[in-house]
Amino acid sequence: MHGRMDLSQFKTQAVAEAPALSEALALDRRNFVRLALGTGAGLVIGGWAPAGAARAEAVAKAATADGVFTPYVTITPDNVVTVIVKHQDKGQGIATGLSTLVAEELDADWAQVKPEFAPANVELYKNFFFGVQGTGGSTAIANSYEQYRKAGAAARAMIVEAAAKRWGVDAATVMVAKGVVTSGAHTATLGELAKEAAAVPVPAEPKLKAPENFVYIGKSFPRVDSVAKTSGARIYTQDVQLPGMLVATLARSPRFGGTVKSVDDKAARAVKGVVDVVTLPKGVAVLATSTYAAIRARDLLQITWDDSNAETRGTDAIIAEYKALADKPGLVARKGDDVAGALAKSDKVIEAEYVFPFLAHAPMEPMNCVLQFKDGQATLWTGSQLQTVDQAVTGAIFGIKPENVIINTLWAGGSFGRRGVYDSDYIAETAQIVKTSGRSEPIKLVWTREDDIKGGYYRPLYVHKVRVGLDKDGAILGWHHRIVGQSIATGTPFESAIVKDGIDGTSVEGVADTPYEIPNMHVELHNTKVGAPPLWWRSVGHTHTAYVMETMIDEIAALAKKDPVEFRLSLLAKHPRHRAVLQLAADKAGWGTPPAEGVFRGVAVHESFKSFVAEVAELRMVDSKPKVERVVAAVDCGIAVNPDNIRAQVEGGVGYGLGAILHSKVTLKDGVVDQGNFDGYEVLRFNEMPKVEVHLVASDAAPTGIGEPGVPPIGPAVANAIAAGTGHRVRILPFADGLKLG
Repeated sequence: MHGRMDLSQFKTQAVAEAPALSEALALDRRNFVRLALGTGAGLVIGGWAPAGAARAEAVAKAATADGVFTPYVTITPDNVVTVIVKHQDKGQGIATGLSTLVAEELDADWAQVKPEFAPANVELYKNFFFGVQGTGGSTAIANSYEQYRKAGAAARAMIVEAAAKRWGVDAATVMVAKGVVTSGAHTATLGELAKEAAAVPVPAEPKLKAPENFVYIGKSFPRVDSVAKTSGARIYTQDVQLPGMLVATLARSPRFGGTVKSVDDKAARAVKGVVDVVTLPKGVAVLATSTYAAIRARDLLQITWDDSNAETRGTDAIIAEYKALADKPGLVARKGDDVAGALAKSDKVIEAEYVFPFLAHAPMEPMNCVLQFKDGQATLWTGSQLQTVDQAVTGAIFGIKPENVIINTLWAGGSFGRRGVYDSDYIAETAQIVKTSGRSEPIKLVWTREDDIKGGYYRPLYVHKVRVGLDKDGAILGWHHRIVGQSIATGTPFESAIVKDGIDGTSVEGVADTPYEIPNMHVELHNTKVGAPPLWWRSVGHTHTAYVMETMIDEIAALAKKDPVEFRLSLLAKHPRHRAVLQLAADKAGWGTPPAEGVFRGVAVHESFKSFVAEVAELRMVDSKPKVERVVAAVDCGIAVNPDNIRAQVEGGVGYGLGAILHSKVTLKDGVVDQGNFDGYEVLRFNEMPKVEVHLVASDAAPTGIGEPGVPPIGPAVANAIAAGTGHRVRILPFADGLKLG
């Protein structure tokens, strides 16, 4: 999801009817870690909103007699510290990150800290950047850094006060380290003091550690989920098995916008294990006692589709329309002073046209959801990324209030934006199946990978047209830039926050707000309409804007006969954080020394989600194709909560982005998606993964995002290395289409 969106104006039914704190208590007893060992059996600490003391006081008053309420931290007599994680963990390591913040301020032992996902409750667990409960845009740590540290610090202060009272000592003499509380000869564990600490008033503004006293923050150590994932113990939605549960599959129109005209389900119903077949607005669902039976029966459905309102164009036709629009004036996203005059007096004008394909998200775990509707309440088990939206959509389908939609958030096997969908598509389908079938048993909707690649949501196709005027020395005089593509936010609940005067910020980010000092820069946008539904894809608009900006800057540097790094530095005089990562990456890559024979280097630097990343790619050309051998990345994402996790995210971003630029594309023929699985929609293979070195810029700035910022620079860095070696500028992606050598 987009990292800069401000969703404070986003009003869904769930937000408007969010339950009061007291009402939330009863709701959450069903889903939360319980202090079920008797009255006052443990310590529970709520989270801190930016308002501070008033919020803390409200949470403190909300605690019930048995200590069960919506906490951010619980400490139980069995000496377990449970961190309630309000953000979805889909592989980016947020459960580890938030647990780290609590453990740091609580001085807990890392082995006793366990994460637990929060229930759906927008009042208590909203993302302050969005105004709703949700995860995306690499905002989780940035949103929660102070909040979770204060929750841990408050718990520590209460433990210390309880220990002082028990032992009759001055609180100043009480020390906490690795989960052990001491004062002189006295000693106790956090769990042993939890009951007494629960009776201590919650401090209004707990004192936080100074950075020089950090034990966990800034250190690398194993993630909380590594063992469970590698052993197969981690439970995902596909693993959920409930008594009497049915499995559903859905036959959707092969064309976007197609609807069911008629269906013959006789053969499908004859499959052993099939329980029912129901028709929905988006297709025909099969309910069965097993996944195999549901998929087999779906394949036997005879459906006639109504394509009267469906997308029937092919990719070539769409690109042709986009290119025609690129020659016409569009909406102004950034107004240049006199770009026409600057281009007219230029000694040289570079003209470039770029084409970027549709891209699928292709997470390892396709979409799935388990839902049961019983006694006026809907209960879901799924890897929910936007709980508030999912509650609102489900509630609307069943005609119930959002607080009567219980979401058990599970770990997710990837997302890259796919689960943060604005209309909760796969959850809505599950709810429609349950409602239409009228069944009270739980139903699991299973998407196959083909379902998602052929009928999911996509990074939009884009065309860029750029004209840059240079003087005789290669200095930029003017820059005219047109972008053509679908708006992700228009027509969604996010429109008011993201689209301003017709300009979708996700379409122009990275161009209209470029840090480069470029005179007479003029940026325009054409919003298009295509049946293929658009959605944010890992790093959103930066996926294409960084590529264009960084390859154009590189081309200009070459024409000016200037070093690519030095040329960038000259245009970034007012941006020290960009300069710092660029210089660090260049130094660590040995930019000033020649590469090995046959090896070519390229560089790119880009800011996204308020983080700064520069990457240097080294490659060889093998059979006229690039073989990327090494990538050196420098990162400034503020305070590094867990450096090893940051490195892992950048490594993953490099692999994800590299696969996209080399191979990945979604194409349409007469409105039907050509690709269906990883044989057609190619991603990076293990043997193509380069060695990746990640270097962090030391910083005391507030932490920013890291799940996505590693993606944008890799494409242009590789393209610039290819240009350095072959002189060929790749402007059609993927490289499989745009790089034709030999």
